Amino acid sequence: MNNIDWKNLPFGYMKTDYNVRCYYRDGKWGQVETSSSEEISIHMAATCLHYGQEAFEGLKAFRCKDGKIRIFRLEENAARLQSTCRGIMMPELPTELFREMCIKVIKMNERFLPPYGEGASLYLRPLLIGTGAQVGVKPANEYLFMIFVTPVGPYFKGGFMANPYVVTRKYDRSAPLGTGVYKVGGNYAASLRAHTEACAGGQYACEFYLDAKEKKYIDEAGAANFFGIKNDTYITPESTSILPSITNKSLMQLAQDMGMKVERRPIAIEELESFEEAGACGTAAVISPIERVDDPEMGKSYNFGKEPGPWSKKLYERLRGIQLGECEDTHNWNTVID
Repeated sequence: MNNIDWKNLPFGYMKTDYNVRCYYRDGKWGQVETSSSEEISIHMAATCLHYGQEAFEGLKAFRCKDGKIRIFRLEENAARLQSTCRGIMMPELPTELFREMCIKVIKMNERFLPPYGEGASLYLRPLLIGTGAQVGVKPANEYLFMIFVTPVGPYFKGGFMANPYVVTRKYDRSAPLGTGVYKVGGNYAASLRAHTEACAGGQYACEFYLDAKEKKYIDEAGAANFFGIKNDTYITPESTSILPSITNKSLMQLAQDMGMKVERRPIAIEELESFEEAGACGTAAVISPIERVDDPEMGKSYNFGKEPGPWSKKLYERLRGIQLGECEDTHNWNTVID
């Protein structure tokens, strides 16, 4: 038995038993391999190291009340990875191969899947890197796709509770028509300094970025999409520099199911004054309700309350209910493992 304190798991890395790997060579994907090593061996001239040919995903598996394991929206993660592959010139991984490897790595590490009711999950990290040696900017001819898993607790300490955020105007996370719509490591590297400076001292949970062109519209948080709620309407930004969040896509559908209107459009920062609720959403955080958004350079603060709002609660509970098999999965989002 594992000696793991499931209720107090951080969101971080824990060594598990196995990972799965598949190489792309000679124009085709090979056989799925299993490894117990936490290390990989790559050429010092690999394109992932020099030219950023690297993509990753994040998805969760849950042990449910009925004893089954559910993976949430696996096909959407596969599709987003394929979009990233097209964006940075890597071979697309077939959805069926993605599914096979996800199921295999979960089954091989099942003892690390948190028990039902502990508020934790098994986080899957698919990773695709260019391994072919290349000096000169062009795509590699060899690639490695792998998935490792780790049990995780809530992304933000305290879980589903309101957190303060802060606007950063000094830095941009990504540019319009750049790589912001792709899940590549460079976007996160670009957020490290901004996050460190904006959130120093622990006063804020995360930073918010404005559009790089005009510094007028809300883009997203460092690791999550933004949504606001007013007049029974779910509103989320539309931009060519925002990563399309699978969680946000799910929440938009659930909002419609609950009778809300849904709008996806540019949101000027001043519009925050009119929102009744606001939140950040993503695979890691699910929903992080926003207590307030401070804009220090403009001397403004937008407040939404110290407790999660009613619509945020309903959306969170419905989404979690579907993930845990407690609510009917009317849109067939879950991949069920008996």
